[in-house]
Amino acid sequence: MKKIILVIAIILTAVLPSEASTPKVIAHRGHFNAEGAAQNSIRALIKADSIGADYSEFDVWMTADSTLVVNHDVTFKGVDMEHSPASLVTAQKLDNGENLPTLEEYLSAAKSLSIKLICEIKVHDSLKHEQECIRRTVDMIKQFGLEDRTEYVTFSKNGILTLVKLCPKGTSIQYPKGDYLPEQLHHMGITGMDYKITVLKKHPEWIKRAHNLGLAVGIWTINTPEEMQWCIDNNIDYITCNDPETLIKLLQK
Repeated sequence: MKKIILVIAIILTAVLPSEASTPKVIAHRGHFNAEGAAQNSIRALIKADSIGADYSEFDVWMTADSTLVVNHDVTFKGVDMEHSPASLVTAQKLDNGENLPTLEEYLSAAKSLSIKLICEIKVHDSLKHEQECIRRTVDMIKQFGLEDRTEYVTFSKNGILTLVKLCPKGTSIQYPKGDYLPEQLHHMGITGMDYKITVLKKHPEWIKRAHNLGLAVGIWTINTPEEMQWCIDNNIDYITCNDPETLIKLLQK
């Protein structure tokens, strides 16, 4: 009887679509195109949750006086994230009128939501500063009880290895630069590749090779329905886009 049940289970696994076959929708810097939102704003995070996106992506810097803040570019309105004090950085107004948020403020808002998070650690000028940023970010996410809802990305090769060391075993850590083979990422202990669509269109065979190694495959940043459909047709696991509502509607068809 046990053998029969096992055979049936194997058959069902082979013929039924798995949850992993449906791409995860990542709102790039939150759903910042929503009314009243702005890139990396808390409002964009809340709107990404409200439309049913799977993840909201955000970016983390550490200021000169060691405060973690959420912003994409190295400078915002002329203020350098890494080399300025937190008082100056967080005084800057986003396009929707919010102050540029600290990571603590961002995670506090995220804790009351259900959406998962993609945390990108930015590449800092100082390797020591960058490693401290990573350590403190991982610690803060743990303090907020968000470890199970947070995955990581960084373009820094040193940073990605630091994340592998610091994060709990099984944490999703994806590398986005596009210059490593799937086999190299697997050897480094990284759980996935998150490459530009131009990279994977040039090397579509990497998708299957990554999946065969147990790696997740993500693509950034997708902006058109045609690109979204290509990702769906090619079994991409994570789709990072600036228009998450369109992607959600396309996946629901």
